[in-house]
Amino acid sequence: MVSIEAEQILSTMALYILPFARLSGFLMTLSVIGSRNIPARFRMLLALSITYLVAPVIPAYETVPLFGLQSFLLVIEQTLIGVVLGFVSRLMLETFVVGAQVVAMQSGLGFASLVDPANGNSVPALGQFFLMLTTLLFISVDGHLVMIRLVVESFTSFPIGSSQNIAEMFFQLVSWARWIFAAALIMALVSIASLLIVNISFGVMTRAAPQINVFAVGFPLTMVTGLILVWLTLAFFLPHFERQLTRASSLICDMIQLQC
Repeated sequence: MVSIEAEQILSTMALYILPFARLSGFLMTLSVIGSRNIPARFRMLLALSITYLVAPVIPAYETVPLFGLQSFLLVIEQTLIGVVLGFVSRLMLETFVVGAQVVAMQSGLGFASLVDPANGNSVPALGQFFLMLTTLLFISVDGHLVMIRLVVESFTSFPIGSSQNIAEMFFQLVSWARWIFAAALIMALVSIASLLIVNISFGVMTRAAPQINVFAVGFPLTMVTGLILVWLTLAFFLPHFERQLTRASSLICDMIQLQC
């Protein structure tokens, strides 16, 4: 009869709990998988499945008592690492939402708003359209699989219990957040300039013929111009997405000190 002692069970659990903490934190903030539309049980089962496959092949690390202060701090540390790595993909998708909201507010399309099921806030419909388009592209190019592969490889380049500075990862994330506004502005720059020219033209018309009702004529024309500009912007949407996805992957590689 085979007997299993409690120490063996605790030591085995200690080998899986730390990789599970990093993976669960990563899936909690990963785009698409970490949204409110995905049940928490599914994310937990997915994290358990990946942990079961990854834990036996990751580099060995010094095990600590499962119930103790050091183990508790390591779990928090690994969870924060996973949260930061997954949050990069969330920021990448929000870039296009910000760009769409800028165009919507400038063209008057911002009046058409709806409730975002992921955040629970009222946002312009154009922003939700760009978010759905970006999400479909992210899934179609296997962006979620690329992110999962990077976090799995992080156990080799950024092993558990290493003395690397985790605060630097947060600083890199905050510094990279400027690309949200830079890339969104680049994407919406043509639309902003075109709508500015339209508004200046209406100002000249109002000055030349004050009897013209600029609100009755200008507002519908501005919205139609905005729709045409959005249609033209879609032709260059894929290159913007590819560049932003490359930047996000490079940031994760820099965080985990991995040569990509």
